[in-house]
Amino acid sequence: MKLRKASLAIATGLALSLTLTACGGGAGSDDSKIVIGIKFDQPGIGLKTPEGNFTGLDVDVATYVAKELGYEAKDIEWKQAPSADRETLIRNGDVKFVAASYTINDKRKAEVDFAGPYFLAHQDLLVRADDNSITKVEDLNKKKLCSVRGSTSAQNVKDKRVPGADLQQYGGYSECLTGLENKAVDALTTDDAILAGYASQKEHQGKFKLLGLKLSEEPYGIGLKKGDKELRDKINKALEKMQKDDSWNKFVQKNLGPSQYQSEPAPKITETS
Repeated sequence: MKLRKASLAIATGLALSLTLTACGGGAGSDDSKIVIGIKFDQPGIGLKTPEGNFTGLDVDVATYVAKELGYEAKDIEWKQAPSADRETLIRNGDVKFVAASYTINDKRKAEVDFAGPYFLAHQDLLVRADDNSITKVEDLNKKKLCSVRGSTSAQNVKDKRVPGADLQQYGGYSECLTGLENKAVDALTTDDAILAGYASQKEHQGKFKLLGLKLSEEPYGIGLKKGDKELRDKINKALEKMQKDDSWNKFVQKNLGPSQYQSEPAPKITETS
């Protein structure tokens, strides 16, 4: 009798353990879903709309990659990935990968791995469409240059190229655009893809122009956990397919084309080891 009770207790405990294991795998344990980090506040790149939809180049690229990994659009959970949090989200396993205007550089590669790049952006200037007084960066002397607080873009221009520029730092790019439209500032600087995204918004079309100055190179990659060679190789394969079947061109034109932005050709995949 005691033996039978002991056997029953063991069996019950084992069943309970299996149930808890199945239900308590934590974030990312559901293999039918994939969590992807993107920006929520960059029109044309990664934007969460008031209706709760997600749009932008990074969204389209990430959706394409996810499909090649075996996930439909309905299987994607989008997670906000602000610039300062991207490495932490990846390291902690909170996301499978991050596609969030994520420039590949050596500092970041010390913490995470990258696939790609899938897009080559440049730092540029956005000015009013009818303003012909600024055609090169040196024309910013004694003019008001806007960027967001904490950004290095405008500071780099002021420190390295135009010390006479009057740097204005606002809380967000939307505020800079309003200032630009109202002539409170004369130019806005950050990555050209981000500027093109804002200029492509319906309410901004025709009001602004990019100068195409290419003040820096910003290769956008897909960030993933360090050492996950298998995932990196799969993502690279998806990105190569995206270029070959012309999806890349369609995504760029759809999201950035209305600003008359002329992008670089699809970049060669370099993050392979």
